[in-house]
Amino acid sequence: MKIGIIGAGNIGGNLTRRLTALGHDVSVANSRGPETLKELAEETGATPVPATEAAKGAQVVVVTVPLNRIPDLPAGLLDGAAEGVAVIDTNNYYPQQRDGRIAGIEDEGLTESRWTERHLGHPVIKAFNGTYAQDILDRPRPAGDPERLALPVAGDDQAAKRVVRDLIDELGFDTVDAGGLDDSWRQQPGTPVYGLQAGLEAVQKALAEASTERPADFRG
Repeated sequence: MKIGIIGAGNIGGNLTRRLTALGHDVSVANSRGPETLKELAEETGATPVPATEAAKGAQVVVVTVPLNRIPDLPAGLLDGAAEGVAVIDTNNYYPQQRDGRIAGIEDEGLTESRWTERHLGHPVIKAFNGTYAQDILDRPRPAGDPERLALPVAGDDQAAKRVVRDLIDELGFDTVDAGGLDDSWRQQPGTPVYGLQAGLEAVQKALAEASTERPADFRG
C-alpha cells in the first residue's frame, strides 16, 4: 500500500522502518522539513516529503505528532489522498506534561481522537497510542504465537478500521475492536490498557475495566 506518515518521532520512525521492510510505499514528513529526514530515508527507503504531500495517493495516513501541534498542521493535509483513506491517530493528551489545557477535551468532554478528528476534518482510527515504540521493532510475532501482543483499535468507520486492523496484523500484532471513537477514552492515558503489553484476553479485560474518570495526572 501507499502509506503517508506525518511525524517522525519514536512511533512514526519505527512504523516507517517496519512498513518499508514489509514492502509498503512510505512517504514520511515532519515539522522541520524533508531535508531533516535524510538519515531515516537512507535507512529505510521511505520518501521524505513536506507534510502537505505526505497524504498524496495514500491509502493509509498515520498522524503521529504531539496533540497540541494538531491545530498547526497545514490546511488540506489529506487533500489528494486515495478515496476512503484510513487515517490513524496515535496521539495522546498530556495536559500537565506537554500539551497544556485543551478546552474541547476538558470542557466539552470530547475524547482525544474525536478532538483530533474535528481538526483534521476526516474520520480517524485510534491505534498505537498506548504502544511502546520499541515494541513495534522488537515484539512482532506470528499469528497464534502465545506471546503475541494485542493492540486496541477504536473508530467509527468500519471499513477504515478493518484496513488498520489488517495492517497491524501484518506488523505482527493482534487487535481488539475497542468500539467507536466516543469509546476511545477506554484506551487513553491512565487507563488499564494504556501501555499494557499483553495478549487478547488481557487487553479485552483492561478495556472493560476502564473508568470514565480521567486520572488527576492527565487532567488540565
